[in-house]
Amino acid sequence: MVDITDPKPTKKAASRRDFLKAGLLGGAAVAASAGAARAAGDPLITEIQDWNRYLGEGVDVAPYGKPSEFEANVVRRNVPWLTADPVSSINFTPLHELDGIITPNGLCFERHHGGTAIINPADHRLMINGLVDTPLVFTMEDLKRFPRENRVYFLECAANGGMEWRGAQLNGCQFTHGMIHCVVYTGVPLRYLLEEAGVKTNGKWLLAEGADASAMTRSIPMEKALDDCLVAFKMNGEALRPEQGYPLRLCVPGWEGNMWVKWLRRLEVGDEPWAQREETSKYTDLLADGKARRHTWVMDVKSVITSPSPQAPVTHGKGPLVITGLAWSGNGTIKRVDVTLDGGRTWQTARLDGPSLPKALHRFYLDINWDGSELLLQSRAMDDQGLVQPTKNELRLARGENSIYHNNGIQTWHVNNDGVVENVEVS
Repeated sequence: MVDITDPKPTKKAASRRDFLKAGLLGGAAVAASAGAARAAGDPLITEIQDWNRYLGEGVDVAPYGKPSEFEANVVRRNVPWLTADPVSSINFTPLHELDGIITPNGLCFERHHGGTAIINPADHRLMINGLVDTPLVFTMEDLKRFPRENRVYFLECAANGGMEWRGAQLNGCQFTHGMIHCVVYTGVPLRYLLEEAGVKTNGKWLLAEGADASAMTRSIPMEKALDDCLVAFKMNGEALRPEQGYPLRLCVPGWEGNMWVKWLRRLEVGDEPWAQREETSKYTDLLADGKARRHTWVMDVKSVITSPSPQAPVTHGKGPLVITGLAWSGNGTIKRVDVTLDGGRTWQTARLDGPSLPKALHRFYLDINWDGSELLLQSRAMDDQGLVQPTKNELRLARGENSIYHNNGIQTWHVNNDGVVENVEVS
């Protein structure tokens, strides 16, 4: 960085420039040559460019805004061999391309069991039946007359990281951890609707059913339904996207994403769980002895470094390096995140950015001066309940290697001398 306007910079400014200059001088040849070009006068800043010469497009060219053409690589991606058919499949949020904690609507991962249902909101209905005083059917207009709330929550698929149970598999945090997003949901607290119907004293469970071709159904204990669940119709201020359940979905904060039933059409109150397919043969935790744990709903404390990572290598050479990532817990808020550069031998406490919201993503940063040596990067999160993210070995010791779901083990990235990053494990 060269300042040609200030012949007498302040001590603070000089210190910052010295820091950056040291990083440039210690970096790769390409970084050094770039610094020399700036010192000699970079034509990209000293000469007028086309975008300075010509008028741009007017305000009505794109009535619904979209990202710059230069951000065309920031998209959801799938792994074709994970499932037999894309109709019942998943794609992944590009975590390595994002910052902050809010996921743009167009980048929130998708998980479908019967494809995206396309529903006219004027034709959509929500029924509440079963052990209630008054069975009810709501239109969308009915629902929007109830008091509404806005809440920031993460939504994580229980299978997030599932391919990593037996070892390092997928080379990119988009694929190892991208079955997650975090948005502002707007909706009606579920308890208001249940109070309107009048839950009978023996109504201890709730069956949520979706209107898609898979007729997704999940059992939810009444305590959770009356606590913090939302019946949502907006995300990040606009209507739900079709792939996210438009026009109506259930939000079950902190619990596995399969329970967040999309295209929500029915809520049945009962006296016991229904033992549906998605809570018996699927979304249970198969242990080493062949037995399966059921009703393991909470997404436990977890974190991942999003940059550097395999899809976000270090390209600027030695010098200042921002290490950043995300942490979250279905039990509450994130209290602390530690980062190691050497595979767990030593740890540094990362900087948590902004307030920690309950059951939401939290952004962390660690700013270092990289000397070009190899790194083994890991992050380790702790929540306000005192729960600490386990190593993968600790997780396997407790639960074996047969599981697919609820992998919250510590992730390791290896950074080589050239800044290339790879998914590895350390013992």
